[in-house]
Amino acid sequence: MSLIPDDVIEQVREAADIVGIIGEHVELKRTGTDFRAPCPFHGGTHRNFAVIPKKGMFYCFVCHEGGDVFTFFMKKLGMDYPTAVREVARRVGIAIPERGPTGPDPREPLYEAVASAADWFARQLRESPEAQVARDYLASRHLELEIVLPLGLGYAPRSKAFLDAMKGLGVREEVLLEAGLLVKREDGTLLPRFRGRLLFPIHDLRTRVVAFGGRILGEGEPKYLNSPDSPVFHKGKLLYNLHVAKHAMRTAERAILVEGYFDVLRLALAGIEEVVAPLGTGLTPDQAQLLARHAPAVTLLYDSDDAGLRASFRAGDELLRQGLRVSVATLPPGEDPDTLVQKQGAAGLEAILKDAVDPLERKIQILDRKAFFASLPGRRRALDRLLPTVRAAKDPITRELYISRAAEAAGVRKDVLEREAGMRDAGSGVRPTDPTHPASRISHPVLPASAEKALLLLLLEGEPWKSRVVEAVDAEELEFAAYRAVFEAVADDAVLALDDTSARAYEQLKGEGLGGRDPNEMYALAVSWMEARRLERQLQQLDDQLPFESPERQASLIAEKRRVFDELRKRYPRYKIAARRRGAPGT
Repeated sequence: MSLIPDDVIEQVREAADIVGIIGEHVELKRTGTDFRAPCPFHGGTHRNFAVIPKKGMFYCFVCHEGGDVFTFFMKKLGMDYPTAVREVARRVGIAIPERGPTGPDPREPLYEAVASAADWFARQLRESPEAQVARDYLASRHLELEIVLPLGLGYAPRSKAFLDAMKGLGVREEVLLEAGLLVKREDGTLLPRFRGRLLFPIHDLRTRVVAFGGRILGEGEPKYLNSPDSPVFHKGKLLYNLHVAKHAMRTAERAILVEGYFDVLRLALAGIEEVVAPLGTGLTPDQAQLLARHAPAVTLLYDSDDAGLRASFRAGDELLRQGLRVSVATLPPGEDPDTLVQKQGAAGLEAILKDAVDPLERKIQILDRKAFFASLPGRRRALDRLLPTVRAAKDPITRELYISRAAEAAGVRKDVLEREAGMRDAGSGVRPTDPTHPASRISHPVLPASAEKALLLLLLEGEPWKSRVVEAVDAEELEFAAYRAVFEAVADDAVLALDDTSARAYEQLKGEGLGGRDPNEMYALAVSWMEARRLERQLQQLDDQLPFESPERQASLIAEKRRVFDELRKRYPRYKIAARRRGAPGT
């Protein structure tokens, strides 16, 4: 069966009237902002079944069936996912364009395994005597079980009961291993990855559970443990709660970025729904791109201690590189978003969000408070801290304002600071002194930059290469402005809208063609290079983070850096050789 593009699925989900569709099968009555009815799944006469239009979901407080409008058709009428999407699309008048390969998705067993695990973990939290520790812990944080159950929270017992349960459901051990739900010891024995933990389900943009984040209850390390990367889950490419928050983000025209799972839960339950969190690491470029697709502005709401401030500024720079408007909210000392909302409610938090300031301005405030600008050496050190944020600003107006403000604060001439910043030509990724011809830096066929050219040459070959390239790479990953413009124009069938520079690049690429080269080999090499570059960016991010962390945290980051580099070396040995010649990490 052909794949349905993700953006079309989102369009159908947003257009669907979930109350009207479910109302065709049960008699719904309004209760506040929600609608209630007897449950169509387990029967009964009490109105325990809720449809929540604000969140686009349904949930039964007795049998605990829940999901979105597509899930309803799947559970009620026995449809598979693509059929459910097409049925809802038919009702809302949206045509489904077909694309991609045919046949079943080879990752489907993994999705089913994680979904089965999510249901089992949720049932343990509700019913298991051992899960009383988790229920007590939630109560200690003033979170009622009936409120968090619709959010899919679960509990992983310390025993091997999970493994036995999955066997009983017919889920194979090798699938559980690949999904990251089991770990294999050196002696070959299998154990559940999550034991004695409160679990938070992590969803992809199609609302499928693909992973878990687990908080230890009682003694043990680490405090939080996430699922490992798998074919259905990449930690640096998803955000917790984005599957729900994206709708509110578009409406509010902002996103709120917090650090932890509980911060997200507390804000969402208080009615501030445009809130997301990274998955236990610093914000990655892929996560920043996700935010840029759904909101024009992001407010960072991290803890106000030193670690929180460092994380805020790192995330702020990553968001500025995506051209987003960024602000930093300052919490009172000793508070985090969870505790503040408990004490002051949504109104108290909104007051703090209203007072959020630009990240560069926040840096200047902190440096001024610490008297950095009171001496010449201090001003130099202050500029060293301000310049990364100045350089990160992709928006030319923001960059100009940053240079002026930093020069004013440090008492230096603006033109001197511009030279010191080494500002890049707006959005191009090329310094003004660099060659400007699009092909001048992409001549050798095995250098990383040539991957962009190879992908564009394939894109211009038409189908099926166009679909394959668009599926594998996002336009934002192309560093050269003219190539990025060509990529977007060809993907959107809008070549006539290209400016002069990009049009010349388009004509040059069109005239060059594949030149007898093997397209399969070109595609494999180019995609490998793009993936390798993503890994290299992770290494650079870890390098940038290391100097600012405690010794204990540095040890953890060094281990993570070693893991990323080993993956880079293992998966792309040719890249390793070329990268070392260029002085890349790992030299």
